[in-house]
Amino acid sequence: MTPIRHNGAEEPDRPERPGPPGRSAASDGDAVLDAVRDCVLAVGVRRTTMTDVARRAGVSRMTLYRRWPDVRSLVGDLMTREWIAVATGAMPGRHPGTDTRTRLVEGLVAGVGAFRAHPLFHKIVDVDPELLLPYVLDRRGASQEALLGLLADALREGHADGSVRAAHPERQARSVLLVVQSFALSLRTMTDADDPELSGAAFLAELRTILERTLTP
Repeated sequence: MTPIRHNGAEEPDRPERPGPPGRSAASDGDAVLDAVRDCVLAVGVRRTTMTDVARRAGVSRMTLYRRWPDVRSLVGDLMTREWIAVATGAMPGRHPGTDTRTRLVEGLVAGVGAFRAHPLFHKIVDVDPELLLPYVLDRRGASQEALLGLLADALREGHADGSVRAAHPERQARSVLLVVQSFALSLRTMTDADDPELSGAAFLAELRTILERTLTP
């Protein structure tokens, strides 16, 4: 493989440091994605190289190339991991007397707030916003597919307990994601720091109303 140039100089592969006994492939993958996250937060996507990631993760470049062809594929897996963690972490637990629609709406609103506060989202929007465009204009990404699966499952549960308006679950999930995604990605274009009625919090309250009304039977 042709050596990769880093800061104008070729750098040879270094021997990979052995991991602790019993370390799984999943933990190795998490270590690599952690390294990608640190690199992107430090310098952005365009300035991150496979050499940077390998050094931070303590692996060789060849190890990275066996699983990821380039930095963008690494960042894609990182975004999937981070966004799914945000979505699942925002969903309230099940409690007696709380129906599925209430949990789903609260989880989606909290998820939008958490997503917008996420440092990786801030860095990408500020430095590499074009990275998000394909997932808005051209195709669904892995994180969107995973979120659609989670949404469809929750909607079916709401259909079963009667708290969510009955509809085709996949179409309903896609429609809900379109609404939530627009708030997550574009909210700052609509807020006004000088007007509390047009603040981020006010728009999240409006999102809650929109979701309640569209999902209520």
